[in-house]
Amino acid sequence: LARDVAYALDAGDDTLALRLKLWLDGAFALARTITTAASSTVTTKRRKLERSLGDILAAPATCDLARDIQNRMRRARDQLLTFASFPGRVEPTNNACERDLRPAVIQRKNTNGYRAMWSAKGEAAVRTVVATARITAGAGTFSTVLGTIGA
Repeated sequence: LARDVAYALDAGDDTLALRLKLWLDGAFALARTITTAASSTVTTKRRKLERSLGDILAAPATCDLARDIQNRMRRARDQLLTFASFPGRVEPTNNACERDLRPAVIQRKNTNGYRAMWSAKGEAAVRTVVATARITAGAGTFSTVLGTIGA
């Protein structure tokens, strides 16, 4: 959303794009301080963000780009501030997920995809095991893969 809002701000002339950018800046500012701020401060800032988002989503859009982003934010409204409900446990962006998917996307593009479904499923299973091993304390990637195969 942040990239799309930045593009809408550059390409369009709608003030709604600026309001969306300022709102996202406020949300990211909250995310940066969420683990150090008092819970009452987080709650207050979250309520303020929710109110201002309601105003932004109700505002008329004159630019198609801004209108599309506004519609996407309407659909995802309940999920936009999830990180505030779980301080320090949920990231405010999906950058980590996109970084985890990148090797699989490169693999698919380099090989023109898989010709057999079993191959695609096998690749997904191995990547899932390796990703789980990376985030599991004390687990080595190789030993986890061997343990999974042996199970």
